Parts: sequence; structure tokens; C-alpha cells
Amino acid sequence: MEERTEISDLGEFGLIDYLTRNIEIQNASTVLGVGDDAAVIDHFGKQTVISTDMLVEGIHFDLMYTPLKHLGYKSVVVNLSDIYAMNATPTQITMSVAFSNKVSLEALNEFYEGVYAACEKYGVDLIGGDTSNSQKGFIISVTAIGEVTPDQFVRRSTAQKGDLLCVTGDLGAAYLGLTLLEREKKIFLENPGVKPDLEDQTYIIGRQLKPEARKDIIEFLQEQEIIPTAMMDVSDGLSSEILHIAKQSNLGVVLYEEKIPIAQESKEVALKFSLDPTACALSGGEDYELLFTMKQQDYDKIVLNEQISVIGYMTDITEGAHIHTKGGNKFKLVAQGWNAFNQEV
Repeated sequence: MEERTEISDLGEFGLIDYLTRNIEIQNASTVLGVGDDAAVIDHFGKQTVISTDMLVEGIHFDLMYTPLKHLGYKSVVVNLSDIYAMNATPTQITMSVAFSNKVSLEALNEFYEGVYAACEKYGVDLIGGDTSNSQKGFIISVTAIGEVTPDQFVRRSTAQKGDLLCVTGDLGAAYLGLTLLEREKKIFLENPGVKPDLEDQTYIIGRQLKPEARKDIIEFLQEQEIIPTAMMDVSDGLSSEILHIAKQSNLGVVLYEEKIPIAQESKEVALKFSLDPTACALSGGEDYELLFTMKQQDYDKIVLNEQISVIGYMTDITEGAHIHTKGGNKFKLVAQGWNAFNQEV
């Protein structure tokens, strides 16, 4: 049987000392990290970007199929994605957790292994946080802090008519990974003796349980001296994010279905589930790709980057928001992509 240490044996300060015992500072801007009343950061003339997210057990994650190490990693990454979406570089995070007495020290340690793995990969410092009891369930709150050269941050509301609409990576995989995990959970609950069959779908399951933020794209854009005219990350599904940029920029938009990047693995699994791969990409969410607009004259700079797809362009607000399908039809783009194709799921 696995060893189990009750967290109450350590007390709060003992727990914090235990969880932060191996921290190494990676950023010059981190003047003072964990261990005092507050952290101190100095971004040396850069502007500071801040974002906060909360993840709640039973709403944002299910511990039946989410390894704690993956959960720690993902809880950091989803926050860093928001910082990259501002065209900024994340430098620090704070991490607060609340948990019930069913969580052991070993379980919390596993969660923090994931947190530190993400911090190391993305070069950010964990500089503080809080721990608390929870009546039931596991609650995670992360604040990410980043830096950006003054006036180089990118908002959602600054796209221009005629700009190209671009997205990174591929879409729909995280939703399909979740669909597969939920299917296996249902089968398991009905027949506890049945071993889960994840059909070797490591790609889509990985996109759900261990997403990555697009640090590489922000670095590429900086190298190419491209500042997007508007940008946000794809957390709620492509269609709703496109509509955010269009609405906040007071523009219309044309999206081409055939240009939406969808991985072959995603297409195959979608068809197995009798789902439309395009609808999964439009409505799925949790892909943590970057959606951005840019000037047409920058097209030649991105054309060779296989991680960036041009999927449409921004138009006058009077033209509305539409998707042109592969079959040559034109539909109004709505926040739930399912409806655009008159499909019931």
C-alpha cells in the first residue's frame, strides 16, 4: 500500500516549506520570491501583464481520469497562455490551492511536481500563494505575471478591416480527448471491472490533460518583427473567440472552413464519435492555441511557418460574421459552432 502522510501533520507553514523547498529563481525580475510577507518583482522599465484563473474540481477537471501531475502542469499552462495572448513573456506565477482532508501530502507533492515542471519549461518563477482547507473538492487559483516592452502588448479590440485572421497549431483535439475520457469514465462507472480503452489516442488525450502554451509562436513573431493587430488564446472554442475579436474591434469577419487546421487523429476520432470535426474545432475549447489578426503585408513572413494557418480575414461590420463551408455554403458564425451546421449533438 502507498505511504500516506496527513497534511495536518506538517501544519500550514511546514507544508509551504515542504512544497517550496527546491525553488530556484530563473528571472532577474524576481527580486524576492517565496518566504516573506510578499514577493517583490521589478521589470526594469517593461510593462507588467497580469492574469488570474481558477480551476475547480468537478467543473474544470475530473480527478477520476486527470493525473495530479498533469493537473499541476495544466493549471500553470492555461494561465501562461493568457500572458502569451497579450504578446508578453510570462515571468512569475502565484499558486493557491484549497483541498479536503482526502488529499494526502503525497498527492499534493505529485500536483506540485507538475507545477514545477511547467515553471521550468516556460522559465517562470513560483513566487507565492496560499493553501487552505476545502469542505470538499480541490480548488486551484493561479495568477500569472508577465512583462512586455511598453506599448507592444496586443489587445482583442484592435483588429483592422482587411487584416488576415490566423490561428496556431490545430483545433478540436482537446475536446475530442475529453469526449473519449468521459466515455471511458461512464463505461467504468457502469462496469467497474472493465479496463478503460483509450484506443492509443495519446495525441488527443495529451491535448486535454497536458496542453502547452504557444511560447514558440510569440518568439517567432518577435523574431519576424510582427506585432499582431489583435490576439487572444483559444480556450472556449474558435467561433466564440473569433466573435470576441470581431465584436470588440467593431468588425465583421469571413472564416473559411477548409482553412481551419484539424489534426488527422482528431478527424478520425470525430468520425468514430459521429461528430463533425469542424464543429469540434469551432466549439470544443481548451486548445490554448493563439488566434490573432495581422496586416496583409506580413503574410510573406509567416507563410513558411507550418504552425500558423491563415483562416480568414476581417471585414466591415456591416458584412457580419460568416463561415464559408467546404460545400460552398455561407452560414452566420455563432458562438456555438454546432448550430452553424444545424447539427444536434
